[in-house]
Amino acid sequence: MRGIVALEDGTVFEGESFGAPGESVGEVVFNTSLTGYQEILTDPSYTSQIITMTYPLIGNYGVNETDVESSRVQVRGFLVKEACKYPSNFRSQKSIAQYLQENTIIGIEDIDTRALTRHIRLQGAMKAALWAGEGNSNPDDLVDKAKAWEGLVGVDCVKEVTCEKPYIWNDRSDRQNSSVPVRFSIVAFDFGIKYNILRILESLGCKITVVPANTSADEVKTLNPDGIFLSNGPGDPAAVTYAIETIKSLFGYRPIFGICLGHQLLGLALGAKTYKLKFGHRGGNHPVRNMKTGAIEITAQNHGFCVDMESLPENGGIEMTHLNLNDITCEGLSDLEREIFCVQYHPEASPGPHDSGYLFEQFITMLEKRKGN
Repeated sequence: MRGIVALEDGTVFEGESFGAPGESVGEVVFNTSLTGYQEILTDPSYTSQIITMTYPLIGNYGVNETDVESSRVQVRGFLVKEACKYPSNFRSQKSIAQYLQENTIIGIEDIDTRALTRHIRLQGAMKAALWAGEGNSNPDDLVDKAKAWEGLVGVDCVKEVTCEKPYIWNDRSDRQNSSVPVRFSIVAFDFGIKYNILRILESLGCKITVVPANTSADEVKTLNPDGIFLSNGPGDPAAVTYAIETIKSLFGYRPIFGICLGHQLLGLALGAKTYKLKFGHRGGNHPVRNMKTGAIEITAQNHGFCVDMESLPENGGIEMTHLNLNDITCEGLSDLEREIFCVQYHPEASPGPHDSGYLFEQFITMLEKRKGN
């Protein structure tokens, strides 16, 4: 089957379909990771996005039922130079082509991913339409469909991925040590939460109640947690107004830790503004400076919006804790007086890197101090 990628500016790429047939629209972006494609496909932060992988061969170790970050594939489409047809790994259960077909996701290979990535870097992430199937499709019609799509700015994508009702996280996989005693209770807001965040918190002795994104501060307080976690998620943080107001109401109540969208929402609740990056940060090799220690951490990232540090109120006790060394943007904030801290990147990334895993321990230390007092 043929496959077509049509961008809103009229640029068209043609290739071969290796996923499901059909049409879809979304924001086309690129990810520089060499591995972790199953994590990427199932990360709810990629809702409404079409992913271009810059590494040329994808799928060589196959797909399994364990290495997922949510209950389904979240992306609108998947673009690669070459999809491996014969994966080899003792944990592999199927090929990436089978995985996309079973989840009705369009996958297109044999396109010039280098040219597409360079185009996005120069022009910025943009709206796109995909088509895959037998016969022919008019590229001009696809360009029109890409232009007509509403995009991500001003759109609340969180409502598409958050859970419908609260639940207690319980990982039944072989990853966890079930003998770890429960020491703390956590309320985790599900803005599109990744499973590995929950796995790590559980491994550190936390009982986690995952709640929908629109849960109120009063509802959180009835659960009487030791700490609050704000998860990653998709889309424009400024559109998730209900969460911003809830977070404001929880300042000073319990220690709060946020990752990715959780970081952006915390920034907005603290009085900052957010803005859309030209082509975002997505990959597994982004250098970040820890402003307190001076150490450089290699981080996994996936975000298209950023907190504007210059918009934060002065003398508010808020510090920038981490800085992106590629484009000098904010990667972390803290307000230790109100027991708040957050990072823009992903310390829970699986397969990695794991340079920033200490942040979960930092959260546990904060809970210990609060509980001890």
